[in-house]
Amino acid sequence: MRPGIDRAVGRTWVISLVMIIALLANITYVQGFEAQDLRDDSLNARQYEDRNKIDRGPIVADGQRLAWSEPIDGGEKYQRRYKQSTVFSPITGYFSPFSQTGLENAANHVLDGTDPRLATTSFVDKLLGKHVPGGTVEATVDVEAQQAAYEALQSSGARRAAAVALDAETGAILVMASTPSYDANDVSVLDGEQAQRVFTRLSAQPSKPLLNKATNELFPPGSTFKTVVAASALAAGGSADTRVRAGRSYRPPGAGQAINNDAGDIGGECDLPAIPLISAYAQSCNTTFAFMGAEEPGNAAVRERAADFGFAKPIEIEPGMRGAASSFPSTDQPSLSALGSIGQGSTVATPLQMAMVAAAVLDDGKVMRPYLISKLTAADGQEVGRGTPERLSRALTSDQAAQMRELMQAVVTEGTGKSLRGTSVLGGKTGTADVEGAAYNDRWFIGFGPRQDARYAVAVMTEAPGYGIESGPIAARILDALE
Repeated sequence: MRPGIDRAVGRTWVISLVMIIALLANITYVQGFEAQDLRDDSLNARQYEDRNKIDRGPIVADGQRLAWSEPIDGGEKYQRRYKQSTVFSPITGYFSPFSQTGLENAANHVLDGTDPRLATTSFVDKLLGKHVPGGTVEATVDVEAQQAAYEALQSSGARRAAAVALDAETGAILVMASTPSYDANDVSVLDGEQAQRVFTRLSAQPSKPLLNKATNELFPPGSTFKTVVAASALAAGGSADTRVRAGRSYRPPGAGQAINNDAGDIGGECDLPAIPLISAYAQSCNTTFAFMGAEEPGNAAVRERAADFGFAKPIEIEPGMRGAASSFPSTDQPSLSALGSIGQGSTVATPLQMAMVAAAVLDDGKVMRPYLISKLTAADGQEVGRGTPERLSRALTSDQAAQMRELMQAVVTEGTGKSLRGTSVLGGKTGTADVEGAAYNDRWFIGFGPRQDARYAVAVMTEAPGYGIESGPIAARILDALE
């Protein structure tokens, strides 16, 4: 063979060898590092095959099973079951023939036994090629408080309602209730066509029962957002005693219409030209906080403080489980900023976000990541994971947070929430958001308690005629159940 041909054959051999090595490296990478992502890809229909042949582990809270699997057809298949599902579905979610939500999704691989952390606890089974049993997911939720919250929301007569309670120091979610709700037992069936019929029926309902209103539906927060605006005033150098603008009416620069205080404020402190910030907050003077958002400290300051509290980005609760992003408008139009600063207009928030605001005030200004998984254990009882507190940001200094607690306590002792005096609510803020063209309002209450050792933050939203204070007793009932 001539030298030129020898060189060509050599080059071809080297190129072929490089391609083979690259192919092997790619296969190794895909199988070793991307296998789970490919299995979980929404376009991969194979992940839904034989999913009911796996004995998924339970979801538990306070030693009680909230979700578990029962063998059927002689043990060849498993049916998922849920306890009081309308109460706990915002936490467990569902496990249907073609999708899963809530903790069923966030901890899917622990529950179905494919999480790599479980393999180390069943090494012999792994060597023998046996399926690793599903693990147990322990939720942070307080069962009694969750039941109390759901019952209170249902009995409120609200068309839609939600409540969230947090351990302010850690961020653990103790209550996450939503109404109207749904029964996960209806959609977590083996027959895909049956499940689809239920999904179609539930999705057609205007109240959207499948949507977790505590974390994934946005509502105008009304005057509870004044907590963020007051915090921005404190961060700008003010104090609880700083005299701020009030008055019966305020017209933002360039606005065609003035913003007024509630009719019930006529003749009260809000009518005065200037009053202490603590009084303006306790009496919920619209003109004060509209002025703050429009002029001083202004849109940028309020927007920055809102972002520090967690606004403007989705709230990551657990992997695969997140809350919707709350928002405050970024605008150079004072009228829009004024309206947004009293919790109307373009300002929207989830109950989870507003509970985080109250929790940060209670915990010296620290904003903690809300989490729902307390502990993960393998089938043999070995712990393989645990929820840990994580600080997201700091919205206030310790001194500013202490002053905000003073403001929120004034709401209960002498302000719009004084009907809660003597209850377990130590401090709070009422909020009533008008819904255009509707005969109902979004009635809010955020706060903290219990009185003797305040460590829980709560947010309640009920949609019904009336005012925010009407959601206050629900907050008190939740705090009572948490004690």
